[in-house]
Amino acid sequence: MTDNISYTIAILHTNNNIPQAQQYRTVLPTTTIFTLLSSSFIDSRPYAPYSKAMTELIAYSDAYIKEFKAKVTAFSQEEGTVALDRTAFYPGGGGQPHDLGWLNHTPVLKVKRQGDEIWHQLGGPLPIEGEEVSGKLDWDRRYKLMRTHTAFHILCGVVWRDYGAQVTGGNLDLLKGRMDFEFETLRQELVREIEEKLNQEVAAARPVQVRVLLKAEAFKIPDLIRTKINLLPPNIKEVRIVEIVGLDLQADGGTHVANTSEVGLIRISGYKSKGRINKRIQLEIE
Repeated sequence: MTDNISYTIAILHTNNNIPQAQQYRTVLPTTTIFTLLSSSFIDSRPYAPYSKAMTELIAYSDAYIKEFKAKVTAFSQEEGTVALDRTAFYPGGGGQPHDLGWLNHTPVLKVKRQGDEIWHQLGGPLPIEGEEVSGKLDWDRRYKLMRTHTAFHILCGVVWRDYGAQVTGGNLDLLKGRMDFEFETLRQELVREIEEKLNQEVAAARPVQVRVLLKAEAFKIPDLIRTKINLLPPNIKEVRIVEIVGLDLQADGGTHVANTSEVGLIRISGYKSKGRINKRIQLEIE
């Protein structure tokens, strides 16, 4: 567990011709279009010849894609890993764990970013370079992480809006996690008040929108960075923004639900002091 929040920044091309595909759902405008097949979200787009330079991260533009096709751009027998030209597997970052699932029915045990490529550690035989593969997320796990991540953005938004406290650290897991804030005092009455406000925001059914802005434009947004230290790389050109409409807007690289109503009941399961002006709030989502 790390005490610092790190953000993964998406760099994407934009286009404004993407339809809304689900109630409440706002899809990040991109040059890619997905197709809905049967009861699942399956990315069936044709794709260009692969490049070893970069892996397209499908989750940045549509977190609801559960299945996809890709080509292997590199592999390592020694490490049991493959890199793909595109993937729906989130590699972890911003306190959010990496995804799990399957490639060609072989379990994906770990996912990590290395430079511009995303590598998948497999629990079985590796496909070879240039081979087409089918990927499938462990959707139950991913969706729980999406709900949890959005719950912590609700927490961050409420604490910033009503108490002006910045984030000093955080981490999340399946339906639970913790976030540290620059509070001098944190008593039980205040904790219960915060918990009530969190669930009011869930009930408000606020849309969650994702978009990419040029760095210069993004940095015109007041309070875009909610962490005590600005951890955005200085050389980035574009910043991925996640907005809970009417509550919270910040730079973020993780996956989220499309509406706060999807989060579920939020409970503050614990709180403690981590220093004179550093207090920890622990959440569980039901």
